[in-house]
Amino acid sequence: MATNTHNDRQDVIQKATHLFWEKGFHATSMRNLQETIDMRPGSIYARFGSKEGLFKQTLEFYANNSLATIQSLADANESPLEALRAFLSHVVICKNPMPSNMCMLVKTISELTDDNAELLAEAQQLLATIEAAFAELFAHAQANGELSNSKDPKRLASLFQMQVMGLRAYARANESSEADIKALTNDAFASLF
Repeated sequence: MATNTHNDRQDVIQKATHLFWEKGFHATSMRNLQETIDMRPGSIYARFGSKEGLFKQTLEFYANNSLATIQSLADANESPLEALRAFLSHVVICKNPMPSNMCMLVKTISELTDDNAELLAEAQQLLATIEAAFAELFAHAQANGELSNSKDPKRLASLFQMQVMGLRAYARANESSEADIKALTNDAFASLF
């Protein structure tokens, strides 16, 4: 019985994540949520405390999925640098339909103001957690001798995060072919070194 409750909760959070990712926090109404997750507002408040509480859960869900993708690519590649390159390609040239080409965390940070300071801080913290996972892979690359020890893994992770954000926005803003985006992705990754 508890497993069904957990699965139901995860299903609700996953559906809400896609809705918030597509529309943003402010443009998502309680009616939109009600229709998407098949819950009345009273049930949403009972289960998540508020729209903000549900949104926070969706941010965590999104970040955890991103971290799982990073880990999966790290496990599938002997080279930490190849894992990072694969992640960049995965998020920029994604074959699976996404609600938005933008990272949900970046979209949230761009949308929210100090009026939603707690949610803004949560999105910033989760983005920093993902960046720390990138830094860890760069540090592994140094330990493996793939990357010079003169490079700062944290700095590289920040630059890599900027590339991820920028390339996703560029791909959304331009009618470039997949081959062009792939070439830009390779160029951007190579520019780190």
